[in-house]
Amino acid sequence: MSTTNLKNKLAFIIDLARDVGDYLYRSANKKKKICYKSEIDLVTQFDKKSQDLIVKPLVAKFSDFGILSEEDLNINLDAPIRWIIDPLDGTTNFAHGLPIWTISIALELEGEVVLGIVYDPTRKEMFSAIKDSGAFLNRKKIEVSKIKKLGQSLLVTGFPYDIRKTKENNLNQFSNFAVRAQAVRRLGSAALDLCYTACGRFDGYWELKLSPWDQAAGSLIIKEAGGRITDFKGKKFNIYGDEVLGTNSLIHGQMMKVLKITDCRLQI
Repeated sequence: MSTTNLKNKLAFIIDLARDVGDYLYRSANKKKKICYKSEIDLVTQFDKKSQDLIVKPLVAKFSDFGILSEEDLNINLDAPIRWIIDPLDGTTNFAHGLPIWTISIALELEGEVVLGIVYDPTRKEMFSAIKDSGAFLNRKKIEVSKIKKLGQSLLVTGFPYDIRKTKENNLNQFSNFAVRAQAVRRLGSAALDLCYTACGRFDGYWELKLSPWDQAAGSLIIKEAGGRITDFKGKKFNIYGDEVLGTNSLIHGQMMKVLKITDCRLQI
C-alpha cells in the first residue's frame, strides 16, 4: 500500500476519531450505565456508542477490510487488511470522571501495523503515525526523550484486570522500578502511555496482559518517534503478545535488567 494511499486513510480516521471523541467529551458528564466484564473491568454505554460511531463509517468506506474492536466486534478477520479499534481506552477513568481516556485506531496489513492514531479529546491531542513516515502530535513531529539513565527517568505502567486473582502481575516490578527510577506513574490508558513515551513525557513504559486494541496504534507511534518496543526479554514486539516494553531506547537495556531480576508472581 502506497504512502499516499495511507495518508488518505489517515486523514479519514483522524477526522472520524476527532468527531467521535468530541462527542464523547461532550457526553462525559452524563449519567453512565456501567456493566462489568469482570470484577474491575467495566464498560459503559458510551464505549458501545463510540464503537458504533467509528465502525459504521469504516464499513461503509472500506467494506472489504476486517475489523477487530474491543467490545466483542469481529468482522471479516481473515482479510489481509483490518482495522484494530479501541473505542474508549481508559473506561474506568471515563466512568469516574477522570479526564484521561482516548480513542485508538490502527490499520494492520498482513500482520503489520502500518497506520495508527490515538486521540485524547480532553486535551485535543491527536497522535498519529504512518510506517516509515515519522510520528506526530497535532501535525507536529515528535521524538522520544534523550534521558540516558534509569535513575533520572519517569516511567509509567498499568495493572492487569485479573490482579485480584492471579499471582502473575507487575506489583513487584512496580516496587523495583519505584526505587530505581526518578518516579513511576499509572494513568489508566495504555494507548496514552505509549504516546506519552513517544513524545518524551515518559522515558519508559511496561505492562502485562494487554489486548491488541490497547497497543496497536501506540506501538507504531512510539517506533516512528524513534523509540524501541519489545517484550521484556528484548524479543520482537507482538501486539497479540502478553508483554510490552516501550522506551526511548536509551534506557531499554536498563529496564530489561530490572524486569529480569523481578519475579512477577507476587504472593497474595
